[in-house]
Amino acid sequence: MSMRYLYLLIVCSLFVCGTLGQAQAEADRDKLLKEPGIYATFAVYKASEQWWQMDSPARAAACAEIKKIVERYADRVTVDVHLLRGLSERADILFRVHSKEMIHNQNFLLDLMSSQLGKQLKSVDTFNGITKTLNYVPTFPDELKTELKTPPPQASTYVIVVPIRKDAKWWNSGQGVRSDMMKEHTDATVAYLKTVKRKLYHSSGLDDWDFITYFETSKLDDFNNLVTGLLKVKENQHNQVFGDPLLLGTIRPFDEILDILSR
Repeated sequence: MSMRYLYLLIVCSLFVCGTLGQAQAEADRDKLLKEPGIYATFAVYKASEQWWQMDSPARAAACAEIKKIVERYADRVTVDVHLLRGLSERADILFRVHSKEMIHNQNFLLDLMSSQLGKQLKSVDTFNGITKTLNYVPTFPDELKTELKTPPPQASTYVIVVPIRKDAKWWNSGQGVRSDMMKEHTDATVAYLKTVKRKLYHSSGLDDWDFITYFETSKLDDFNNLVTGLLKVKENQHNQVFGDPLLLGTIRPFDEILDILSR
């Protein structure tokens, strides 16, 4: 066996192992995000003026440190980073952190905030929630249940986060009354299942909110129409606060976001 052939064999083996490892990591991430009982923390930050006045090499080194922190916690938390800068006056970056124990989210964010970049980030908002099984879908008609199995869009461009607080009347209503209102709510979303992906987090007792709704889409016009439709249903009368803040950002590769922050 020639040395050239042996070298090519090693390179190919490393590439295949790396690709399979990445695919397995993505599969594990998708599985985690679909499970009930997963804790999520949405940490929103704005970079200080001092950060943008630092020279590019210093910012690049600080961003590289963040990447190492994310890698160090890979066995405990799943981290998604979204860019808000340019679309939000109040914030630059969103860290969406998931784990099976809230303390892992906290420890990751503590290390993040202790880093060189973290020391230049001002905390703007923090939302905490937990994933649960669907409360109302089991009572829906079979036709609507079938509609809800529509595959969500993939590789979306935008992310939107809308925290919600319900009023006391909502919680004091009977399960049947809430189910009827949530059926009307769900009917209004069916037309957008192919273009708007949605994930719900329960926050009562974990935060000042009751729910955190997370969306991904490449069609902001559809999202606008979806929200307009939801504002018209009876269930919306029980939304004491809908958004405020509402977060809008873009979904980009982590390295690209770090590059933007280090420019």
